[in-house]
Amino acid sequence: MFETVLVANRGEIAVRVVRTLRAMGIRSVAVFSEVDANAPHVVAADEAVLLGPADAASSYLSIERVLAAAAATGAQAIHPGYGFLAENAYFAAACEAAGLVFIGPTSDTIAAMGDKRAAKELAHSLGIAVVPGFHGADASDSELVAAAGDVGFPLLVKPAAGGGGKGMKVVCALSELPDALASARREATAAFGDDSLLLERYIRAARHIEVQVLGDGSGKVLHLGDRECSLQRRHQKVIEEAPAPALDDDVRAAMASAAVTLACAVNYRGVGTVEFILDATDGRTWFFLEMNTRLQVEHPVTELVTGLDLVELQLRVAAGEGIAFAQDDVRVSGHAVEARVCAEDGHHGFLPSSGWLVAYREPSGVRIDSGVREGSVVATHYDPLLLKVIAHAPSRDGALDAVSAGLSELVALGVAHNVGALRTLLADPRVRAAAMTTSLIDELQWTSTGSSMRAVAAALLVGTRREELAESSLWGRATGWRIGAQAPALTRLVDDDGDATVVAVYGRVADCRVSIDGGERVSAALARVGGGPFLTVNVGGDVHRYSAVFDEADRDPCVWVGEAGDSWQYRVVAARANAGSAAFDADGEIRSPMPGSIVVLDRAVGDAVSEGDVVAVVEAMKMEYPVRAPFDGVVTQLLASKGGQVTRNQVLAVVEAR
Repeated sequence: MFETVLVANRGEIAVRVVRTLRAMGIRSVAVFSEVDANAPHVVAADEAVLLGPADAASSYLSIERVLAAAAATGAQAIHPGYGFLAENAYFAAACEAAGLVFIGPTSDTIAAMGDKRAAKELAHSLGIAVVPGFHGADASDSELVAAAGDVGFPLLVKPAAGGGGKGMKVVCALSELPDALASARREATAAFGDDSLLLERYIRAARHIEVQVLGDGSGKVLHLGDRECSLQRRHQKVIEEAPAPALDDDVRAAMASAAVTLACAVNYRGVGTVEFILDATDGRTWFFLEMNTRLQVEHPVTELVTGLDLVELQLRVAAGEGIAFAQDDVRVSGHAVEARVCAEDGHHGFLPSSGWLVAYREPSGVRIDSGVREGSVVATHYDPLLLKVIAHAPSRDGALDAVSAGLSELVALGVAHNVGALRTLLADPRVRAAAMTTSLIDELQWTSTGSSMRAVAAALLVGTRREELAESSLWGRATGWRIGAQAPALTRLVDDDGDATVVAVYGRVADCRVSIDGGERVSAALARVGGGPFLTVNVGGDVHRYSAVFDEADRDPCVWVGEAGDSWQYRVVAARANAGSAAFDADGEIRSPMPGSIVVLDRAVGDAVSEGDVVAVVEAMKMEYPVRAPFDGVVTQLLASKGGQVTRNQVLAVVEAR
């Protein structure tokens, strides 16, 4: 067994791998970029090496720097995690050439299966049905446009390298294809360093089923059961479970057999995942989709139902120990569900978010795989995954309930996330009935509902801050005392949607009266609960428990309020800004919907634009978002530049109606 292993990744997967290395008595080495200097995976490892700046190409994707770190620390093997270099055949070959063990398949296997095009050709040669499409090698945009008619619409543009939904685009008409190809190539280059693309027929009513395989590199291949991964947004999974529910026994067996056949054909070494698309309209027609030659994000659900540590199995196979059990020894017991908590605003179209975690508390009673802690900076340079909440139970309903309960206890304040959306999904009748498809999330109507109670909680927390600052002076105390009528302390709050609320507080927050937007005064009180961010708010006898923190990091201070795992941000603004949502709806102002960098800005002042035209493209966390003209007009101002960093709601350009 290895003495030292370098983990060439970051975030929760790096922490996860280090956990098994420590349990096996193996010394761990982490690598990190400048922005990750104090990240949990750096703290967790026995040693850590700086790779370079935040840009992934100069740090986590730099083969030369990763190999240099391994040489400097005496590592005998490298675990790539998932993403970054995990499916890079050149990296695996470079490890082999440097005398390092790549903990995964051989470089030849990655070349054969990691490339989606080559994998489909192999599957087809083995008699396994593949999704119809165009898989020409290194096809140009013109070749892809020419082939689109034969594939048919809607179709899916996919990077030939990598996975995780990065760069995938659904195209419904030929006119949309050129922009989709350009965007997909940019995202594929940023995520995998390879902009090769292919086309596939898009199956609207589809389930995403995958089979976990394990091979010893000497001809022995086992399957470790299957997983359901149909709950996706932007083709990236958010909730997974094992085993796949409501799956025909014959289909389950056929998929497992196909997965093993495919892995045997490439003499697979280590753990891998063979993915399939099942037509939900009949529940029996299925196609091979791709093979991921690495550990998957959702591997914990397989671990919980089989009792196996997949990282340990990877290490033992890579060290030449082989597989110490047979297919009949693999038992699937109970049900497991995983939910991915991401820095994506579940109230606003799952747009990427950034910031720092002002407050963070993990729930108990469930498995948590996390890459963050309180105080962590969440930047837009990498994948938005923060942590995973995973649970195992005898029944599927029990596992779904346990994950939902765990999410409800999570406190993650300071960054917008998707916990509320995850809990909505877990309670959805179609999910409970195992009637999911990959388009279910797109079909749901996501709404952000305001709450006067949350606004009062935010205002009272601001009040506590005001009282703390004034305690040193009798005359500065914020009690509102006057010779005549009591004066209120006014707090003006702007929520996530740009809507303003004015809360007037009469008296000290522990025992006061409040008025919302000039309405009736009612009794109110805020009380701290234990230590940390927890508090209760009583308004007119209606009592709610929240987590809440005051954050002064931005230009406008804000209050983050959490309830049942979800969170909302309230900016504390000056009186002059108390203009409802007008500040965000000014005619012609085109604002960035998320923090990130400008990757496309081809317009110039004086250019004519039509309603819906793309004016700029903002990229964050390996996702692109086009910003469009609100109406026909002329560009009168450009307030950003290509390559520049922007914040959420920053004005990028101004269009004047014509």
